[in-house]
Amino acid sequence: MKTTSAQASVLIVDDTPQNISLLNAALMDEYTTKIATSGAQAIDICLSMPIDIILLDVMMPEMDGFETCRRLKENPITRNIPVIFVTARGEIDDESMGFTCGAVDYITKPIRASIVRARVGTHLALYNQNRALDCLVQERTAELNETRLEILHRLGTAGEFRDNETGLHVARVCHYCRIIALALGLPESEAELLFNAAALHDTGKIGIPDSILFKPGKLDDDEWKIMRTHSEIGYKIIGPSQNNLLKAAATVALSHHERWDGHGYPQRIQGQEIPLFGRIVAIADVFDALTSERPYKKAWPVSEAVEEIVRCSEQQFDPQIVDAFIQKINEINLVRQQFCEADSRALREN
Repeated sequence: MKTTSAQASVLIVDDTPQNISLLNAALMDEYTTKIATSGAQAIDICLSMPIDIILLDVMMPEMDGFETCRRLKENPITRNIPVIFVTARGEIDDESMGFTCGAVDYITKPIRASIVRARVGTHLALYNQNRALDCLVQERTAELNETRLEILHRLGTAGEFRDNETGLHVARVCHYCRIIALALGLPESEAELLFNAAALHDTGKIGIPDSILFKPGKLDDDEWKIMRTHSEIGYKIIGPSQNNLLKAAATVALSHHERWDGHGYPQRIQGQEIPLFGRIVAIADVFDALTSERPYKKAWPVSEAVEEIVRCSEQQFDPQIVDAFIQKINEINLVRQQFCEADSRALREN
């Protein structure tokens, strides 16, 4: 945690050199300042280095401040960075839109150095205080959280437990997802959130008839239509919630069968429209399906499964996530060996 303002890093985002100079002059004596002249550059900087607070201009070409803020708040890596809009537009509608996007404050041009320093100092103090409170809350509620997480994992297993061949599918996919998330640079907290949310990715299978779920051969077109509804069924089972874990789990349940090229289901969204967690689970889920034995197929060798994942990069899968998966394949394979199906079948027989 940052303890003094001198340690804090402030990102100034503006396409006008004069505005950058004014803001930089107001802050450089107390903070480490970074400069971006576009929304895209600002996002890249936030993904590449620690940033504690952002001063963001609204009126910029290509990607305005509102869209930049929205994208920052959608990304698990950058969503918690406080954003203060700095703009000459002071209308109520603009301010309302800014707060809706996730900003914490507004500074109206022409700026006053004392006001800028006061606002930045205040929100950095609140940011640090919130992080300290988060740590305290996590410590005080650790046992309760562990109980809740265990219940969620058991619910996730309920979607698989009737099938003797996939008893540890949930466990493996959860571990694969955490490994991939960390390889992508997500914070430990986000990787842990995904680890727990991924447990519910196939909860919707509870609503699929046994005649389809356990069919030993390939499914026909009508059966596939029913099988594909498990994404939406899972989303409905988890339901709307303000809880971050349940929101993430619902997102994963709905989106883990979407494809990078837009030919997935159920919404047929594509590219980065697909939530990041859904894109990660998609690769983990397919890899585990390929390397696991099913009534209708033998398990693929790991090398062949990896080749298939690579072949489907930029079609079915996000190429960046494929790279992270390949980078960690040895670690992923160790997890696969640790949670093998032989152990699952022995547990059931006892």
